[in-house]
Amino acid sequence: MTPEPTARPWLPLAAIATTLLLWASAFVAIRHLGDDFSPGALSLGRLLVGALALAAVALPQGRPRPTPTQWGRLVAIGLLWFALYNVTLNAGELLVDAGTASMLVQVAPVLIALLAALFLGERFTTGLGLGLALAFGGVALISVSTSSGSGGDVAGVLLVLVSAVAYAVSVVLQKPLMGSLSAVHVTWIACTVGAVACLPFAGDLVAQLGEAHASSIGWLVFLGVFPTAIAFTTYAFALRHMSASRLGVTTYLVPPITVALGLVFLGETPPTMAYAGGVLALLGVAVARRRPRPRTPTPGEPAPVTTRG
Repeated sequence: MTPEPTARPWLPLAAIATTLLLWASAFVAIRHLGDDFSPGALSLGRLLVGALALAAVALPQGRPRPTPTQWGRLVAIGLLWFALYNVTLNAGELLVDAGTASMLVQVAPVLIALLAALFLGERFTTGLGLGLALAFGGVALISVSTSSGSGGDVAGVLLVLVSAVAYAVSVVLQKPLMGSLSAVHVTWIACTVGAVACLPFAGDLVAQLGEAHASSIGWLVFLGVFPTAIAFTTYAFALRHMSASRLGVTTYLVPPITVALGLVFLGETPPTMAYAGGVLALLGVAVARRRPRPRTPTPGEPAPVTTRG
């Protein structure tokens, strides 16, 4: 499907820039709140705030009417990208720093390509296979560099990788929705589903809110409004106007932004080898997403026949 044109071409670019900055800030905020909220409670608090903020914008625009198939996708996205992603990422960031976590999540674009090849009929190329190998080699290097020998840091890497898988599956599920549903409605419904799925953590959230400092509660509200309600909506808007592959490339900028924010606000940076692993993982993603240039026919040679899929 060809992305629909927009009367203001700069809007998708502005949406991408907003998403990148806010998602990068989320890694830092999650790391900062690790001492005040457990992974489940933090997820529930963030999603409740996000769902309420989105409802204030979505409901005045009218009630969405998804088809049964679209409802299935929305529920799956809510369970995967909003509930599972947040819980595993929060748990992982208790064990690895914010910059390392953001690097690990960037394996998701490669997984998106693999899932598209498996379920959307896209061709699995040699470049994609090479990119997968490089990216997971980078992940292995990050795992080794952040391990203290106790196994805890490796567990953190694995938890963040689970969140990356949830992210990748959700993007593949979400793309077909953007042709008929608005970005804010898709985000609101999925966020609400995620919040409902995290309700078992309500007791923990109430207890921990009672003990948390006002500044920590402020950070929790920030997570719900900005990286959740706003950033997921701007990402969905951008996805409506461009291909998932092209949009995925832009998320390569999240790790360096996160590392810079982590240095400023948390005073922490990933281990040196983690940088190398992150570069290798991102290189693998770039190789996997690179499209070969069409060969120019020699004089007298008939032009190759192309097909559209």
